[in-house]
Amino acid sequence: MAKQLNLLSTGQVITTALHTEMQRSYLEYAMSVIVGRALPDVRDGLKPVHRRILYAMHELGLVPDRPYRKCARVVGDVLGKYHPHGDQAVYDALVRLVQEFSSRYPLLAGHGNFGSVDNDPPAAMRYTETRLSPISHEGMLAEIGEETVEFIGNFDNSQQEPTVLPAQLPFLLLNGCAGIAVGMATNIPPHNLGEIVDGLIALIDNPELTDEKLFELIPGPDFPTGGEIVSGTGIREAYTTGKGGIVLRGVANLEEIPATRGSKRRTAIIITELPYQVNKAGWIEKVADLVNQGRLQGISDLRDESDREGMRVVIELKRDTSPQEILQHLYHQTALQTTFGAILLALVDGQPRQLSLRQILQEFLSYREQTLNRRYNYELEKAENRVNLVSGLLKALSNLDQVIEILRQAADGSTAKINLCSRLDLSEGQADGILSMPLRRLTSLEQQNLQQEFAQLTEQITLLRKLLDDRRELLKALKKDLRSLKRKYSDSRRTKLMPTSETPVKEDKETRGQGAVEDEDNPKSQIPNLKPEQPPEEAALEFTQRGYVRRIQPTAKKPKTENGLHENDFIIQTELTDTEKDLLILNSSGKVYPVRVGDIPATTGRSPRGTPLITMLTTTAQGHVESVVSRFLLENPETDQMVLLTKQGRIKRLSMGEFTNLTRRGITILKLKDDDELSFTQFTTTGQHLILASSGGRLLRFAVNDEQLPVMGRAAMGLQAFRLLKNQQMVGCVAVGKDDQLLLVTQEGSAKRMPANQLKAANRGDLGTQSLKFANKTDNLAAMVRATPGTEVALLTNKERVVRIPVDTVPILGRDVKGESILQLSRDEKIISVVEVRV
Repeated sequence: MAKQLNLLSTGQVITTALHTEMQRSYLEYAMSVIVGRALPDVRDGLKPVHRRILYAMHELGLVPDRPYRKCARVVGDVLGKYHPHGDQAVYDALVRLVQEFSSRYPLLAGHGNFGSVDNDPPAAMRYTETRLSPISHEGMLAEIGEETVEFIGNFDNSQQEPTVLPAQLPFLLLNGCAGIAVGMATNIPPHNLGEIVDGLIALIDNPELTDEKLFELIPGPDFPTGGEIVSGTGIREAYTTGKGGIVLRGVANLEEIPATRGSKRRTAIIITELPYQVNKAGWIEKVADLVNQGRLQGISDLRDESDREGMRVVIELKRDTSPQEILQHLYHQTALQTTFGAILLALVDGQPRQLSLRQILQEFLSYREQTLNRRYNYELEKAENRVNLVSGLLKALSNLDQVIEILRQAADGSTAKINLCSRLDLSEGQADGILSMPLRRLTSLEQQNLQQEFAQLTEQITLLRKLLDDRRELLKALKKDLRSLKRKYSDSRRTKLMPTSETPVKEDKETRGQGAVEDEDNPKSQIPNLKPEQPPEEAALEFTQRGYVRRIQPTAKKPKTENGLHENDFIIQTELTDTEKDLLILNSSGKVYPVRVGDIPATTGRSPRGTPLITMLTTTAQGHVESVVSRFLLENPETDQMVLLTKQGRIKRLSMGEFTNLTRRGITILKLKDDDELSFTQFTTTGQHLILASSGGRLLRFAVNDEQLPVMGRAAMGLQAFRLLKNQQMVGCVAVGKDDQLLLVTQEGSAKRMPANQLKAANRGDLGTQSLKFANKTDNLAAMVRATPGTEVALLTNKERVVRIPVDTVPILGRDVKGESILQLSRDEKIISVVEVRV
């Protein structure tokens, strides 16, 4: 049996506090991720994995004029020499350097399948081939052998690798970068090379250049997939503070589809460019889902006609459909309009810093100036060594007879070297050069060549010393290099900058759509995005059970209007307001979003069903399309109050003053546990009573006051309102007065009415009183609503069937009585909710 080690007695165990060791270890891990993986260096714009890939390919000789080499060979060299991580991680990084839709100026050229804008995966590394692209070879690696950058040992000290590449262009801005570190992230958009070079030269000429002048030269990002940037404060905010949102849209054109036999000419929206990093196939699927769900109307056909020539997605519209309305829905509901969250975060001297555009350019210029100084010092030292050797050779040739005599008399090479140094006043290096000189150098032609080389070296040394001694000359050389690279690799801008007041929908020459306005460059080229300012108008909002909203003109005596609605749709709420007010939408996640009434499209004959309410919200909010809990207008925020009840029985009373001054991003008014959601809301006043119902048929009544239900702030999670039994949940919340009645409906179609005053007042958090008996043990209470005489309720089943019944037909029964059947259900059909039909 092996002898057990006794570490304690030998002093090998160091006692350390757990929190101290965790803090130290976590900080070391965080810094290794920040510096060694996730964030780029501000100097060359590369992460370590990209830098190692480029350097390994340079070492392999994969320059643009050499044949392509298998990616597997490149990945193997990177793994074996510099980057001890997974091969797939290295290959994924290599693929992005090749993809033209990911990088504005790809640093690698490739043969084979490297993926597509449809998010198709690249082929395996054994099938694809790569080499350096011209811009990376010249602009990133051309000076790597001239001692311009520091080298360090690799992971096992068997190789040397550069700490940074001698970039001649700010690739951090040209190609951008995205990365997530520990506690921080970077997301830098790509830019146009010509604009960046112009900005660099302007800063060299005038370091005090104003931001306005700089932003005129660099007006915004330039994404490889094109698109259009909606001008706003986002770009300026990102460029000045290092963080901001840039609104990016796809490019849409209007065309008329030629008439075929039995059909008429129709209009189509043609999408030719999508925002950066938007998956085309996924976007098309999203649009198709919206059409199938009824959330996007007016589209008759959708197809992808993209080919090698470029992108072309055709969206055919139905007759009498407004292309502008469809386009606005696409902007709101899909990624046809996205916000690029720019975060200009990079490593400066090994430390992460959030930088402005000016600071990034200045950091690069400082690095480039340092690189040129190192390069010119290296060239100067090399030229001085060479001129020293050439001068020795010329001195030997001018004293050739004496040199021959010294060589004849010398016993060996060492003696000859000593005699040459002493008699001809030569250095040891010059003497070695003379001794190693072949006899052919004694010819007249060779002597002439040495004279020319000496003159050229002397001129070169003079120029290099001038560059090193005079900073202005150095900056002139820097600008010359920048202009040379601009001439070779600059191209026109792909992403257009659009003013906020225009929607980039362009018409074909044959298209003559209504509402087009002319501009100086392209008549009938654009359709207005925003309507002119108008005074507030009265409006009536009609909300339907299926989530649509209709804005109509109010009339003195308006009948119930449900023409044009789906057969299972109906109006559940009507509100009178004006176009300047905000409609507030509260969803099941506890967030409320404002929608300006004037932004809701007016209902016309072309859109009798109205507009899906969810399309008026931000993209984030649209993820809760099936969970809109309440929609309301803010009338008296100082006095009104709202009660919020969750599915698991937590309740909170909130002042309506919390809903003022909202932005489109919305606010959270109720914190929820992971498995809980907001289910019911009620407007209340102090002194009213609340009645809550659970799926087990138990009802709880308590007063609304500061003792039972205190007013809380937005950050509160609420109090426990109901002691739920196992497998039960809340199914109703009603604020009642003295003479109100309740309607109880079970999942299997039984119902009854009962007076609210039959329930005794209790305390919040109690179990409640059993107020309904079930005919079957499998039955449960589906809903509890207020029973208003003379109105109707709609019963919704899990089979998507909707049945409307008058409230007066449901019998009034006691608390201990079963309900009566009011609806015949098919097998496996259950009632899931009850909606009050009120206008």
